[in-house]
Amino acid sequence: MSNCPLNVARSILFWRRLFAVVFTSSLLLPNLGSEPAKAQVTEYCQLSSAAAQQKESLRLSALKGKQDAQTRYQSIIQEQAQKLKQCRSRTWPQTQALWLRLYPCDIQPGIIDQIMDRIVNGGYNQVYVEVFYDGQVLLPARANPTVWPAVIRTPGAENIDILATAIKKGRQRGLKVYAWMFTTNFGYTYAQRPDRESAIARNGKGQTSLYVVDNGSQLFIDPYNPQAKRDYYQLVQEVLRRRPDGLLLDYVRYPRQAGSDSIATKVSDLWLFSPATQEALFKRAQNYKALDLIRRFLSKGFVTGGDVAEVDKLYPQEGEPLWQGRTLPVAQKSILRATDRQPILQWELWQLAVAHAMQGILDFVTIASYPAKQQGVSTGVVFFPDGNQTVGQGYDSRLQPWDRFPNTLEWHPMAYGNCGNVSCIVSQVQRVLSMAKPGTQIIPALAGQWGKSVSNRPSLEVQMQALRKFAPQLKGVSHFAYSWQYPQNDSDRKFCRVK
Repeated sequence: MSNCPLNVARSILFWRRLFAVVFTSSLLLPNLGSEPAKAQVTEYCQLSSAAAQQKESLRLSALKGKQDAQTRYQSIIQEQAQKLKQCRSRTWPQTQALWLRLYPCDIQPGIIDQIMDRIVNGGYNQVYVEVFYDGQVLLPARANPTVWPAVIRTPGAENIDILATAIKKGRQRGLKVYAWMFTTNFGYTYAQRPDRESAIARNGKGQTSLYVVDNGSQLFIDPYNPQAKRDYYQLVQEVLRRRPDGLLLDYVRYPRQAGSDSIATKVSDLWLFSPATQEALFKRAQNYKALDLIRRFLSKGFVTGGDVAEVDKLYPQEGEPLWQGRTLPVAQKSILRATDRQPILQWELWQLAVAHAMQGILDFVTIASYPAKQQGVSTGVVFFPDGNQTVGQGYDSRLQPWDRFPNTLEWHPMAYGNCGNVSCIVSQVQRVLSMAKPGTQIIPALAGQWGKSVSNRPSLEVQMQALRKFAPQLKGVSHFAYSWQYPQNDSDRKFCRVK
């Protein structure tokens, strides 16, 4: 009996130490009220609600000018940045990123801090900040030499550089900050410039993308147009002046159309009817017969046996029509009659037209990524895993040749499959993995929310678990988007009035 007080004392000391360990850990790891739930979410390096609230209270106090709170706030930011780095280094995936759009209201004091804090709270170590979208750029109005208006046009805020601020605030918290940009979609404001009319992509029905995309805001340009190339190159250079950690090229394609128009089956469906694209296509001809047939094919959408015979008569000194990439099978040399050659020529002209459209996208990516390559800044391309598919003898109207993007770029496939479970999401990622060259860094983008299904998609936990089981070799995953994680905060910021 004499040992009981000693045993009780040891027991109390044990539980005190255990409580101290659990409490300290909870500042980094989430506590959702039950051990299984805690273990599940801990897997993603998320902060506990207690730690997040403590940091938010310090942020609010610091905003009121309390110096002690400001010091403690900065200290906890640095501490959590280090813990996040350690956690992500031993946790799958090593990179977990979130997509973010900023608004004019975000120039208000403390807002960028709050947003970046929330991103860290979610266990993210990268953020993709949208810097060019809907024909607007996230540059200061007075330091914007591009042809697009600034996102922030609030009187008195002309010098505010919210992109530079976001990069600085993100890095303070251990986040890598990428600049996320629309690419061949230049936006409605570009269409309003009479001096850029020839740079707009057109199909063979006399349409621009403003007439084939439902919301009327998407304007796709002719990727062969030199003025469009110069405009975009200048934009990329201005963005890179802010020294982001990476560049993400989105909308690297042609318009996505609906219904039967979602499949391009004839030449008039293709965006080949702007001057620069046509000029570049004609230059692919390697003799006059080829040039003549390409012109006829573009104007009518087909060539006849009579066209082939007429071209033969016009240029008797030439052999077969030749253009870049055309190789003649040995068997074809014995085919002499124009009517026999017509089906082959028509099919090959169709393939040439599609390849030419796709090559424009690839060339534009090369130009857009060149300034980042010069500076050693990582560049990624964002694409739909099914954007390059063939359907019968037709092609997906987006003509997105992502399988031909170089493996020196990061690949960001949007695995947004929507079938009520993870099967279609995993299938999309599987398709990309199967077509990627060795050494390609693949970072799938998932859409959803933590803890619940949304828009017929499983929760992010379920998607992540399925992806890890199927492709544990992946080093990074991103989530679309901050607005999905914090919908109320996003709408408040989108429609607020700057004070």
